[in-house]
Order: sequence, then structure tokens, then C-alpha cells
Amino acid sequence: MRFSMLISLLRPIGPVVIGISLGFTLSLLSVSWVEESCDVSTIGDDGVALPLDGSPKGARRPNSISTGNDGEEEEEEEEMEDFQPRIIPYKPAKQSQPKKLFRAKYISTELGIRERLFVGILTSKNTINTLAVAVNRTISHHLDNVVFFTGTRSRKIPHGMNVVTHGDERLIWNMFQTVKYILEHYISDYDWFYLAQDDTYTQADRIKTLVDHLSMDRALYMGSPEEFIGGEMQGRYCYGGFGYLLSRTLLLRLQPFMENCRNDILSARHDEWLGRCIIDYADTNCVEEFEGHKYYYYEMGKNSDPRKEENEHFKKALTVHPVSDPEQIYRLHKHFTEIELRNTYKEIEKLQDEIKNVSLVAFEGNRSSLWPVGINPPFEPKTRFEVLRWEYFTEEQIYTCIDGSPKCELHGVDKLDVDDVIEMAMGELNKKYKPVLHLKKQQLINGYRRFDPTRGMEYTLDLQLEVVNQKGHSRSITKRVHLVRPLSHIEIIPMPYVTEATRVHIILPVTLQDREYVHQFLEVYATNAFETSENAILTFLFIYDPIEAQQVSQNDIFARVKAQINAYEHQYPAVKIPWISVKSESPSQIKYMDIISKKHPVDTLFFLATVKTSINSEFLNRCRMNSINNWQVFFPIHFQNFNPDIAYHNQPLPSSQDLVKEAGLFDRSSFTEACFYNSDYMASRTHMFSDVQENEELLENLDIYDMFVKYSGLHVFRAVEPALHQKYSYQACNPRLSEEIYQRCVQSSLDSLGSRSQLAMLLFEQEQGNST
Repeated sequence: MRFSMLISLLRPIGPVVIGISLGFTLSLLSVSWVEESCDVSTIGDDGVALPLDGSPKGARRPNSISTGNDGEEEEEEEEMEDFQPRIIPYKPAKQSQPKKLFRAKYISTELGIRERLFVGILTSKNTINTLAVAVNRTISHHLDNVVFFTGTRSRKIPHGMNVVTHGDERLIWNMFQTVKYILEHYISDYDWFYLAQDDTYTQADRIKTLVDHLSMDRALYMGSPEEFIGGEMQGRYCYGGFGYLLSRTLLLRLQPFMENCRNDILSARHDEWLGRCIIDYADTNCVEEFEGHKYYYYEMGKNSDPRKEENEHFKKALTVHPVSDPEQIYRLHKHFTEIELRNTYKEIEKLQDEIKNVSLVAFEGNRSSLWPVGINPPFEPKTRFEVLRWEYFTEEQIYTCIDGSPKCELHGVDKLDVDDVIEMAMGELNKKYKPVLHLKKQQLINGYRRFDPTRGMEYTLDLQLEVVNQKGHSRSITKRVHLVRPLSHIEIIPMPYVTEATRVHIILPVTLQDREYVHQFLEVYATNAFETSENAILTFLFIYDPIEAQQVSQNDIFARVKAQINAYEHQYPAVKIPWISVKSESPSQIKYMDIISKKHPVDTLFFLATVKTSINSEFLNRCRMNSINNWQVFFPIHFQNFNPDIAYHNQPLPSSQDLVKEAGLFDRSSFTEACFYNSDYMASRTHMFSDVQENEELLENLDIYDMFVKYSGLHVFRAVEPALHQKYSYQACNPRLSEEIYQRCVQSSLDSLGSRSQLAMLLFEQEQGNST
């Protein structure tokens, strides 16, 4: 009994006792295992790992225990006596310049996002100015990038088209070079590649919709499948007449074998050659349908009228082939555009109905939905002074007159506006009630309108109408309608791809009057550009008049400025600041840009600056983004600070001036700063050549802004630029320039004095001082 009680007491602590005993046993056994060579060693001249003391025998670990061998201990002591310590001299580490961190400017760059669709059109020397132009005009504004590939081309290249010439008219060679060019230049930027001929009409929006629903990681070859000629080869290729889609994954799989395809495959047709190459080396056949999406195409008959085609395949077609002349392409484009427009209006109406239905169950009911749907909400005044005023009018008179009269006759644009609004109201009412009722206007009882700065012109009309039903019965009723004339229609315009890696060449003209501002300009520019290694080159343009030019050797008026340039080049050894001297009695932008343009390549990006401008990296990036070669020039509107004696009259000057209306304004009268490419300048200057021969004064009467507006087909982009500042200084206007340029300069000088309230307060103080 006692033994069993003892067992029951020891049973809970038994595992603990066994674990402690096992731990002590293992620790004692491990004492004899740790005597081994030290792992820390150095590499000798022979490449053999040696201990730190140089002996081939390793030292024991610090926690090792001796085995009691006295002979070994004495041997170790002798070796320690022979050890001579070495003193390694201290050498401070060299301070290397930290590498400039590359920071991508686009979210798509950081995330590795590619564009969706690249389009390549195969054309020829004979059709590039006819069919290719029609194709470009019907698809280029719908797609991100359209490139035309041709063997050879005529001297005249259509404007606004990206053309790549291979130099040979052989069809197979051109197809090989086209695929090779795509692999070298575009394979990393796009997910899908669409190739078609210039005698094929492409419905661009449907192609974009198709690729948006396809998996980009599939090796896909999609188009109109055709059997190979002769039938001896298995598989199908995509017929080139209807175009075909190639995925990026497929082209990457094909890339290592392009040379093999060129040497091994013989074919008479370029589309068949490409199909055999894809089947042999990428193991992919042409398919018409993939993942539930079908590639619709339609074969067009000669002299067919698109309006009379009733075939369902034609209505759904992505591509139509063959198209014999450009007019047929335009007719097809009009037909498919009308179809897409009708579908778009139906979709808009459907969305509007859904918004109205959802608003019924919202907290505020119908008030939560905007009217009209999709237009900005009405302006909400914050104070009573911001309440918008309604104007009352009838069909003959308006009760808000410019001269303050209680009422005046409705005429001119106001009369046209009222008539147009009444006509639009009647049209919408009949559209709503037809065919049950027909409405006729009898008279306008009351009319109200107001201008909402966030929406446009709003109208409220009380109309007396005659309503006629289907049986011919009629009666007179009064109906109130509300209308809105929006400010503008919002449209997304596709723009060519640009990057922020372009080098900017800053041209800084300096005259005798500008010398005193150069020092301050260089201080600001050195901080913002030299110290940050900005990708820009600053070039000074010293403008002498004839008398000053003759005295350069004895008295150079820009000697001090040139000394400052040398000082900055010495301070920043990696920076070079070139300068050019010109002589002119009446300097104009076009005259000295003619000199600058000849000294730079055609792909140079210029920024024409002034010595009063403060330049930073933020603005230079916008200069790169807003200036697009062969597409757009950029004329920024800088922020001009007011005269501090007027803006801060009897007040301490602030340490830094913010972009507020009390500190300055965006000078819309100044056109001195400009960003443009040299090729665009040269093209505009060429168009101007004939007029200059007839009237040489044009070079002085026009500035670069006027030249681009009148002699180029480019977009002239004019926008406020908050990163471009100018401090106030007296501006002397040159009366030798044209009357328009001179008046701009005078207006700019007057606007930069101060705001109306500041000038009024100054005049008020002066009048009070004179009265006392």
C-alpha cells in the first residue's frame, strides 16, 4: 500500500526529474567534443586559410577545456612567445559622393505598367499619301500610338504621321524588319500589338475594347484564320487583310528565332511567312475566338454602300477589307461612328435612369441627384454678396440693361440666345410627349436666366402652349421648364508620349539694362540646377548695339557678367556655361533665335528665359512635359510680384511671397518665356520665309508667339505656371518693336504695379494728404 502511495506521489514529478538528469548527462558528454580549431582565419598568399597567429595549428575556442596534456600546453606557450603583434596604420575612409537616387516621375514607371495597344500599319510608297493618310485620320486620335511601316517612301511625307522606312520593297523583308523594329523599340512599352494593311478599315474603339478583355500573359495570335497554300503544312495563319493581334508574350517567345525565320522560311506572302514563323518557333496557331471574345471581320464588296449593308457580321466588324480608295474609308468611318454614337447615347440614358432610381431611396431623396445628370452642381454662395442675380426677360424686352435703365429692347446676341433656348425647350417637350401629344408655342410668359460660373447659363421659362392630342382636340396650358447651357463640353484628347529625361537648353538674352539682374539670377539658378545636377544647359546671349560692339576690346559692357560666369564654372567644375555675342540695333526674339537655332541639333528643347525669372526643377519638368515635338509648344504665364512699395505700403516686407492676389498676379500680357523644340521653330521659320521676303520688317514686328500662331499648325499651349516667378523691377519697353508688342509690354508694366484695391488706397491717402 505504501509503495503504491509513493508511486502515486512521484508520478507527476517523474518527467521533470528524468529531463534534468538527461540534461546534466548530455552537458558532461559534450565537454570532450568542443576541442577543435578556431573558425576565424585569414587567407595567406598561397590561398590557404591560416589562423590569425600564422601557425598551421588552430587555437582552441575560449570555452574549451584542456585535456591535461602538459606537452601540448608547453608547445602552445612557446608559440605565443614567438608571436609578434602588428600595428596597422589608420587610413580614413574616402568620402564618396552619394549616388543620386533615381525616382520615377510616373506611377506607371514605378509599378511597371505598360500601355495597352500598339498599332502598326503596313503601307507602301504608292499608297502612303492616299490610303495611309485616310487610315491615320480615322484611327490615330482613338489610339495611343500608330506607326506606319513602308519599304520606301516618296519625298513628301504626310504631316502628323509617324513613318518608319525599311529601304526595300520586298514584302517578306518588310515584315521581318517591322517585327524586328517592334521588338527593339516597343516590346517593353505595350501589352498588345495590332498589325494591319492600309487597305483595311479598322474600328479603333472596338479593337481597344477587345484587348481590354484579353489576358495579357497569353501567347495569342488572333485574327482571321486561313489554311496554308497547298495544305502540306499543319496549322493556320492570320490573313493580313483583316489585321491580327499579337500578344507581348508571343513576340518575346519569337524574338530569339527571328533570324532563323528569315533564313529558313520561304513564302510569297508576308502574312503567311509570319504565320509559319509563329507556328514553327512559338507553337501557336491563329485563332478567331479566345476566352469568349471573337475577332469579327467583314469582306467588303466593290463599290458597296455601308448604309445598305445589313449583314450582322458587318455591324459587329472590327475590321473591313478590302478598301479601294480613301473615300470608302471615310464612309465606313462615318457609318461605324454613327453606330457607336447611338450606342453611347443609349448607355447615357440608361445610366441617367439608374441615377434617378437610386436617388429616390437616398436620404435627401431627389435632391441628392444633380440636375442635369453629369453637370456640376449649382454654385452655393457663402455670403449674401455672392448670391447670383437672375435676369428677367420676355421675347421682346429684357429688364437688366447695361445703362441702368429699368428695361430695354432685346436684340443682338441676347435675342438669338432667347430664341435658341425657346426652340430647344419646344424640341425637348415634343420629344418627351410624342406621339401622344403635340405641343405648339403660343407665347413666352416669363423668362429668367443667370450665369453660374460652375455650370454655365441657367434658364427658367414659363411657356403658354397649345396641346393637341391624337384625336385632334386641343387646349392651352402653361408649362414651366428649366434648361442649362453648359460652359463647354469636356473632351479627352490623346497626346503623344513624352518623358522628363529630355535635356533643356536655357537661352538667356542679356542687354545693357539686364546686367544688374544677372547676379541674382545665377544665385538662384546655381542652387536649383548646379547643386542638384539638373539635366539642363544654360547659355548666355549677350546683345550689343553697334556702338557697344565696336568698343568691346576697350570697354566690354558685359565684362563683369563674364567674370561671374567664370567664377561659377570654377566653383562647379562639372558645369560649363557657354555664351554667344550678337550685334543688333533692334533686337527681336526671332532674330537672335535664328542664330541660336543654327548652332543646335534639330531635336534640341529650348527654354527662352529672362534674367528676372526664377527657374527651378519643377518648372523645367513641366517645360519638358508640355513641349511636344511636332505637336505642341508651351508659353508659360509666370507669376509677377507687385511693386513692394505699393503692395506693402507702410508695412514690413514679408520674408517670402506666396501666390496670393495681394502679392502679385499671373502676367497674361507677357509672352517672353517659351518652351519649344528646334525642329518646330525651323519648320515655322520656313513657312514664314516667303512673307519675310516681301516684308523684312516682320522679323521685328512679330515675336516667337505670333510666329507659332500664324505660321505653324502646332498646338500653342498657354497656361499659368506657379513655379515660375518674377520679382518686380522697372520694365523699359522698346519703342522700336511693333505696336502690338510694345503695347503688351506697357500693359505688363502697368499690371505689375499693384492690385486695384492697393492702387486705390494709395490714391486715397494721397488725396487725403493734399486736402490737409
